[in-house]
Amino acid sequence: MTEMTSQKPIFEAARHAARSLALRSDEQISSLLRHVADAVDRNAAEILEANSRDLSRMAEDNPMRDRLQLTPERISDITSDMRTVASLPSPLGRVLSSTVRPNGMKIDKVSVPFGVIGVVYEARPNVTLDIFSLCMKAGSACLLKGGSEAYNTNECIVTLVRDTLIQQGWDEATVTLMPPSHEATTEMLNAVGYVDLVIPRGSKKLIEYVRDTARVPVIETGAGVCHTYSHESGDIKKGRDIVFNAKTRRVSVCNALDTLVIDRSRLDALVEICSQLATKNVTIYADDEAYAVLYGKYPHLCHATESDFGREWLDYKMSIATVEGIDEAINFINEHTSRHSECIVSEDKAAVDRFLKEVDAACVYANVSTSFTDGGQFGFGAEIGISTQKLHARGPMGIPEITTYKYIITGDGQTRW
Repeated sequence: MTEMTSQKPIFEAARHAARSLALRSDEQISSLLRHVADAVDRNAAEILEANSRDLSRMAEDNPMRDRLQLTPERISDITSDMRTVASLPSPLGRVLSSTVRPNGMKIDKVSVPFGVIGVVYEARPNVTLDIFSLCMKAGSACLLKGGSEAYNTNECIVTLVRDTLIQQGWDEATVTLMPPSHEATTEMLNAVGYVDLVIPRGSKKLIEYVRDTARVPVIETGAGVCHTYSHESGDIKKGRDIVFNAKTRRVSVCNALDTLVIDRSRLDALVEICSQLATKNVTIYADDEAYAVLYGKYPHLCHATESDFGREWLDYKMSIATVEGIDEAINFINEHTSRHSECIVSEDKAAVDRFLKEVDAACVYANVSTSFTDGGQFGFGAEIGISTQKLHARGPMGIPEITTYKYIITGDGQTRW
């Protein structure tokens, strides 16, 4: 167990809260989540005021502003998600497998909480309540390390949650907002014996820092470099609508489109496929072939460089790459993907089957916008992140993905010599 300095009392309190949480029933946990959702709804004006202070420190043209901003509608959506999480079946105590050995010894594999989960994330205060509700439902205490850009909002939200915990007779250390310092983050990442799991949510730089620094286990939630491949058989209207939605629904989220990959034989439809993007002033960075087709017909056009591919834009910008058939498309995507979400637009079943099997990503779509990579859209109530790794969890992580398991062995005096 490593020596903690300034944050040791926080880690000890979280560990104690996790032990007491293990004694609570699913009914008690669900009731508490509904009480917190009610408190957030009642105090929405206070949260919005804190959020406005954070927004005042961010430039109006910063694309990350959309992630930071809360509205009455967004708060209502967040509390609705909390109530959905409360209504979900408990992920705990499930018998995942059961066997009886020849000597009569019974072995059950049973789902259990992690204990204490730390989450490091950037300017998305909605994540604060998502994490709390999912960790609670999964029986774990949580340590929250949000970005400094959202500190006022996060502090307001966590204060409301802790006040509700106290009022309902719970340990307030069930959720803790870590201090905004870089040193506090580093301590949490090295809190062996106190923190059971850390999940980073944010930029590639943040994720790499957590992965490279942590001594506690980490589940990576990767940056979203997302492609849509317009196959030669693809329906043009479907393609146009999917590209427009995936790019412009919310440009600052990880499931937004970054690169359109298009068959050379489908270039005659490129102007139509891109037509709606101009209404949102999307700047297109096109390779030479796509540039020649769009020149004079699309208003916001630039020549692409190699660095414009494999790039998460998080802005009203995207790139276009021209390929010769599905082999080249799959190779291009597998070379540039972050293994988050990838899509094919095609009416050719054989091409769709190949794409779904050969593209290496957590979520692979056929004729559906990548904007659906989201815990709520997958029926999970909310998500704690989109895992792009392959160990333990992959894709949107709901409550089952933030549990672990143990083996429970029972018998009647069996011994082994």
